Amino acid sequence: MTGEANAPGPRAPDAPPFDGKAFARGLSTAPGVYRMIAADGSVLYVGKAGALRKRVASYFSGSPKPARTMAMLAQVARMEVTVTRTEGEALLLENQLIKSLRPRYNVLLRDDKSYPYVLVTQEPWPRLALHRGPRNVPGRYFGPYPGVTAVRETLNMMHKLFKLRSCEDSVFRNRSRPCLQYQIGRCSAPCVGLAPAREYAEAVRRATLFLEGRSDELTGELGEAMEAASQRLDFEEAARLRDLLASVRSTQARQYVDGRAADLDVLAVAMQGSQACVVLLAFRDGRNLGTRAFFPKTNGSDNPAEVLAAFVSQYYGEQAPPREIVLDRTIEDQALLEEAFTAAAGRKVQLRHGVRGERAGYLDLARRNAEMALATELGSQAAQQARMAALCELLGLEQAPSRIECFDISHTMGEATVASCVVFDAEGAVRSQYRRYNIAGIEPGDDYAAMQQALTRRFRRAAAALEQAADPHAPRPGPGAVLPDLLLIDGGAGQVAQARSVLDALGIPAAAAPGQPGVLVVGVAKGEERRPGHERLLLPDGRELRPGPASQGLQLIQQVRDEAHRFAITGHRGRRQKARTSSRLEDIPGIGPRRRANLLRHFGGLPGLKAAGVEEIAQVEGVNEALAKRIYATLHGLHEADAPVQAPPRPT
Repeated sequence: MTGEANAPGPRAPDAPPFDGKAFARGLSTAPGVYRMIAADGSVLYVGKAGALRKRVASYFSGSPKPARTMAMLAQVARMEVTVTRTEGEALLLENQLIKSLRPRYNVLLRDDKSYPYVLVTQEPWPRLALHRGPRNVPGRYFGPYPGVTAVRETLNMMHKLFKLRSCEDSVFRNRSRPCLQYQIGRCSAPCVGLAPAREYAEAVRRATLFLEGRSDELTGELGEAMEAASQRLDFEEAARLRDLLASVRSTQARQYVDGRAADLDVLAVAMQGSQACVVLLAFRDGRNLGTRAFFPKTNGSDNPAEVLAAFVSQYYGEQAPPREIVLDRTIEDQALLEEAFTAAAGRKVQLRHGVRGERAGYLDLARRNAEMALATELGSQAAQQARMAALCELLGLEQAPSRIECFDISHTMGEATVASCVVFDAEGAVRSQYRRYNIAGIEPGDDYAAMQQALTRRFRRAAAALEQAADPHAPRPGPGAVLPDLLLIDGGAGQVAQARSVLDALGIPAAAAPGQPGVLVVGVAKGEERRPGHERLLLPDGRELRPGPASQGLQLIQQVRDEAHRFAITGHRGRRQKARTSSRLEDIPGIGPRRRANLLRHFGGLPGLKAAGVEEIAQVEGVNEALAKRIYATLHGLHEADAPVQAPPRPT
């Protein structure tokens, strides 16, 4: 990238309209990216151009334009451009800006779930496992796969073929005998030394070849190794390689497309009005990995080709493209996308449409799946809108809340307290904005204090954003600074009082009654015998509503409340399990995997070790008296010099 240019800053309300023609005349003919910005500083649109001057000028010419484009241009207060060296570089920058800025008029790829991958970890004894979320675990990632089912099927096959471990490191380090996976022939038990390091490394290399789609290379190598083993009269090894070769070839035989191992994605789009669905049908090494439906946010666009082009650009801007991408229609900048994907992947990538034969059949399958998925999504949206309308009638709201938040507290007798905050909008759950709060510094089981801490942490940023609202040069607030229209609290009058006190203390306006300005706080209290559908709704004006199980408004509140409960209890269980399974031995200098395993094996676990004295600990292989004192002091929160030699007497 070689530079940026922009018009003057946001105009005042009485400033003249933005002169797009004059701005375009001052631009270069080089490739680059342009951004249209409204008077409030929000980004309206991000686009790429092979020649910036020509592309920007086309918006402000006298030629007819769609109503959506005219509405966008009427809001433009200024424009910014970034010049790039090539069109491919402009494509990459456009994707990055769309993802980070989420412009109001771009087609946006929405996906609340992270893509599933197969992970081969990078460690002395690599692990083969499913991975979702940030790719921060060292190792190689293969995918993404359309869904978790495809990953599990792949892992099931891989464990049978190559017998790589799947257990977590905490389990692997502390095994003293083989687990069930070894007994059923799905692991070679490296944890207890039954798999020589060289053989295990060779199995990892072959598994990597298979996941890379180099099955032909793998079968050729296995055949040569089998012949070599038989020539040196190692018939057991030859038989093992023969069985592995037969299994790999059997897998290949069931997975060819057009008589060869194909590496392709099939994409089809279905639209109804401005609602769109893109279905992805994926093949890797000839294996059908299944389908996945995406629902891009079209922001008013009703052009299927524009939606599909935006999907291809944004999806493969983040994910490694296959060798072939089959589309159900032509898209803009197809040649440019091919060039950019080829450069990024380091191999030829083709975008094709108008295919024949078996690929045409797969394309028809993708089209029908897209139409069915869109119909299902529209049906669920209609039901959601009906529930939202019923909620407005139930609470006496003049307009539907654009943002609903719900808080819940989860713990087990005060242990590992976690608070959850889930977010819903008019279309349903907004999972990317869910938050969990690990609660600390309170009396165990004090739900009021836990709720106060969680709400304070949530709304502190919103309060700061309100103070900055008068500053036109302040940065735009993030999702955490946005106030909800409706705040649901899972609890009774005490929890609702905590919520209102937090809002008052932070200076955030709370509605005194439904329909009045401010955040409407509503408590969702358990009904008689805690039966679903009999909840009581506690309103800020003192009223108590009992809508009954037939109320669609209550059903929406139940949906939000149950999601908050699920999210809270999932976080609580994870925190509790981590506290129970993590060993404080890992934090002690001088304690490595072998000494840790020796200690836990000698005392039968961490409770037995904590009950032992320094003298007993020092009897374990590899542990001297100084290290034993350090271990005892760490486990009991003492200074090393205060560690007693003998264990304290145990209660009778």
